[in-house]
Amino acid sequence: MPRQPPRTTREEHMSTIDHLWLHFTRHSDADDPSVPVIVRGEGAYVWDDRGRRYLDGLAGLFAVQVGHGREELAEAAAEQTRRLAYFPLWSHAHPAAIELADRLAAAAPGDLDRVFFTVSGGESVETAWKLAKQYFKLTGRPRKHKVISRSLAYHGTSQGALSITGIPGAKQDFEPLVPSTIRVPNTNFYRAPEHADDLEAFGRWAADRIEEAIEFEGPDTVAAVFLEPMQNTGGCFPPPPGYFARVREICDRHDVLLVSDEVICAFGRLGHAFGAERYGYRPDIITTAKGLTSGYAPLGAVLADERLMEPFRRDGATFMHGSTYGGHPVSCAVALANLDVLEREGLYGHVRAAEPAFRATLEKLTDLPIVGDVRGGGFFYGIELVKDKATRETFTAEESERILQGHVSAKLFESGLYCRADDRAEPVVQLAPPLICGQEQFDEMEQILRDALTSASRLL
Repeated sequence: MPRQPPRTTREEHMSTIDHLWLHFTRHSDADDPSVPVIVRGEGAYVWDDRGRRYLDGLAGLFAVQVGHGREELAEAAAEQTRRLAYFPLWSHAHPAAIELADRLAAAAPGDLDRVFFTVSGGESVETAWKLAKQYFKLTGRPRKHKVISRSLAYHGTSQGALSITGIPGAKQDFEPLVPSTIRVPNTNFYRAPEHADDLEAFGRWAADRIEEAIEFEGPDTVAAVFLEPMQNTGGCFPPPPGYFARVREICDRHDVLLVSDEVICAFGRLGHAFGAERYGYRPDIITTAKGLTSGYAPLGAVLADERLMEPFRRDGATFMHGSTYGGHPVSCAVALANLDVLEREGLYGHVRAAEPAFRATLEKLTDLPIVGDVRGGGFFYGIELVKDKATRETFTAEESERILQGHVSAKLFESGLYCRADDRAEPVVQLAPPLICGQEQFDEMEQILRDALTSASRLL
């Protein structure tokens, strides 16, 4: 059958309006011909169907570590497709999954030697919770099923992962959700309720709230604590010094699993293979996705301590969990090629070396009256916007809608910067560019942000 001629730009946009249901999108705003259509990517940049170029300041969605347009990743997908396009991991294996599991286990901290493949980050979180619950059932502690997570933390959209998520606005339309999840304070030191002049004391306070929650619920009922190395929602909350060491002690004392949700933070985002490595703690489980393939193919993984596997090796026990595409051969082949690029080009080391320059460039923006805080690490930063810098007064809901969503978000994109303007907590702009970026891209981000935030200041 002859190939149809390409549609016109107008036809492409009308198709978006008529048939495509966009994710996390207000369709009252999207049902018009101005919806952006991104058609090409190369390096740190993407282009739309009108030929306009944008700096990808969010690595797609915290994912495209090695940049766009990598031929070696495309070739890995094509070669695997020619060899074995698909076969499930249900009581069978294939070489790409075996090799990738070996490499991930070798790179993981501690004894995280078992790898369960999924399709996405949310599915990885869902898997980790189910694994924790069944592990305790198999080891004679069936009442340990509850999960603790932090306020405003995002962990996924499926019913279990959404229950663990700590963003009220993301949950309310889907309630009732899975019960048995508990929230504790996060590590937003800029808005610390306690010990505002002492970062380490604040970290101890925040960690101790986890122990308080475990003791209140009853240690014999709590299975796991889910924490991101650096919390995403709210604008990149780094852990205070000593925080994770304290959490590890608490989990050990009460026989609770520490799950490091590294869907965003793994594979170089913080300058290491895993965020737990950067902050020096040993999790029992790591959940991953995104940067594992640099977004070139859907794949997630759960890395579990070997001891969690032991009860599943006895008495015919089965982990009754899986999915059709978890550990897909093509995705695994892409992940292997992606890890090759990360290692060959030394991108973890590049992030660590470039981090001070990236931070210093973004901190130039603190001379603007609307910029309250710049925080983060590696290639992962949040810029919190404020109404009054002296008092740290935040925007009202109306001001956030008008200034952040109505002006800043559109202005940044129109000026050639794709990033995230987020007001699910305090209003922030988030940046997480591909790991190949350098000073040229840092300066470009700063200049576009400066222009947009300067004009936004006049709207207060």
